Amino acid sequence: MKVVCLQVFVSEASRHHGKLTYEWLLDAAQGLGVTGGSAFRALAGFGRHGRRDVGFFELAGDLPVVVEFFVDEAAADRVLKLIADARLELVYAKLPAEIGVTSL
Repeated sequence: MKVVCLQVFVSEASRHHGKLTYEWLLDAAQGLGVTGGSAFRALAGFGRHGRRDVGFFELAGDLPVVVEFFVDEAAADRVLKLIADARLELVYAKLPAEIGVTSL
């Protein structure tokens, strides 16, 4: 099945309406009818704010979390609108993907 992979990048400790942003995003997407999503914590990386590494104690809570959904284009657009309506400024990637189940 042809879908898109929507990845939304949030800070590990960031909050929205009293919840961790990644938890809020998963709950809100589920409320829109999205059937599945996952959040993945980064071990290390670099970007516009410099290098981040889980090995530095003082950076605890400052690493990125990727919230990922495999959905059709319309559902991805609904999630992005939800984020915009919540007035969150988050980086995202929307990539073409194919999902399926392997057979034995």
